[in-house]
Amino acid sequence: MKIGIDLDGVVIDSETTFRTYEEIFDIEVLKGNNLVDSEEPKFQQRYNWTHEQEQKFKDNYFMTVSRESGLMSGFVGVYNRLKEQGHHFVVITARGGFVKEMKDDAIRVLEENDIKFDKYYWNVSDKLEICKKENVDLMIDDDWRIIEQLANNNVKTFYFRDTNLKKLHENEFIKEVNNWGDVYRWIGNNR
Repeated sequence: MKIGIDLDGVVIDSETTFRTYEEIFDIEVLKGNNLVDSEEPKFQQRYNWTHEQEQKFKDNYFMTVSRESGLMSGFVGVYNRLKEQGHHFVVITARGGFVKEMKDDAIRVLEENDIKFDKYYWNVSDKLEICKKENVDLMIDDDWRIIEQLANNNVKTFYFRDTNLKKLHENEFIKEVNNWGDVYRWIGNNR
């Protein structure tokens, strides 16, 4: 099976770290409560920050988050098992777009853990285009908007949903998973 895979919030546990620093920034720097929707996956929709405030957050926290984030719990063991079973992985990530150095930091984390994917697409704005180009059998992502777009275009997805994110209705194209054990149950068990 050819599996498309996002990095942040799926392979690298950066989304939890992002939310932590978003709260610190909102409370300590902005001195307020600008949270408007905790189910939103990206800070641009989660808070009602101005463009200047968003830029200040990017400038001051993105690399801190990147450096502090490690691999998701259970990822290495499941990834190695799935590779042994013959599955192929294509990274399809927006990482490297907002802050180019974050791509290098992701490469560092992957190399330190001896993780080598079959193909990489960095700074991607249209994951549907890459999924179709690569003819992926399944895409694993944590952004409900991306999951809906892919599912609406007949791409099978695993919605790697953190507990606070929006719940989606499961169907033949959307399956919710919450950890790498769930992923293994649905892929590794169906050889």
